[in-house]
Amino acid sequence: MEFMNNDHFLASIFGIFGNIISFLVFLAPVPTFYRIYKKKSTQSFQSLPYQVSLFSCMLWLYYAWIKGDAFLLITINSFGCVVETIYISMFFTYATKDKRISATKLFIAMNVAFFSSIIIVTKFVVKSHGLQVSVLGWICVAISVSVFAAPLMIVARVIKTKSVEFMPFTLSFFLTISAVMWFGYGLFKHDICIAIPNVVGFFLGMVQMILYGVYRNSGEKPEIGKWVNSSEQQLKAVVVMSPLGVSEVHPVDVMLTESVAPLPDHEDPSKVTKVEEPSTEDGKCHVETTPRESV
Repeated sequence: MEFMNNDHFLASIFGIFGNIISFLVFLAPVPTFYRIYKKKSTQSFQSLPYQVSLFSCMLWLYYAWIKGDAFLLITINSFGCVVETIYISMFFTYATKDKRISATKLFIAMNVAFFSSIIIVTKFVVKSHGLQVSVLGWICVAISVSVFAAPLMIVARVIKTKSVEFMPFTLSFFLTISAVMWFGYGLFKHDICIAIPNVVGFFLGMVQMILYGVYRNSGEKPEIGKWVNSSEQQLKAVVVMSPLGVSEVHPVDVMLTESVAPLPDHEDPSKVTKVEEPSTEDGKCHVETTPRESV
């Protein structure tokens, strides 16, 4: 009995810290959406990371509700659903027509049709409550693991370019700690469906931090053109590193300026030949020039 009480206490501690870290991770995209609000444009940002995060939160919230005795899992995923819904609503508000249509199709397919089909299967096809929890739990595991595999594209890019421009250390660090917290929560709650995905998350987080340590001083920078062209790929590749939270990549705004060569030192601007505006007197075009003064 005392052993069970210790497990419950430790699960609560890990769950509380998991809530705090995941809360901060959920708020990470706030600067991005403030930028979208100020510019009244979604620019090169995509809705995919936020829609996947919303789907993940909805799925874990449904799992916690079916399973019961998972208050800390309910609190953070409820907050995640609210925050991600706000992000997606802002995206719909400021997106172009084509992006809005594409995002709407994705939302209907994933967060309406797919999620509804999971509810129907687990609620009406599977009759036993214990089997419902098991089936839903392993669905959560499968989806979370598949989402965890997405950052492997960024890992491959870091190795290829020998640059950590695409992989901020702070985000990798906090998402790794988040995975540790939720693994501890699942372990002491004796819930393998929560623990397993976060083992994968912890492993990938450690790989990212090790790569950051290896390549942070490499001095090699990716070409600006490639950086801009790959911004959408990054946004599609980096989504979550735990059942809770989303990461993002800020696109690069490239401005081209026209350079003007200065006059040679020996030239006096006042002595340069001046070309006057052409006149059209008498229907003819006349161009007058002021001759250069001799030295």
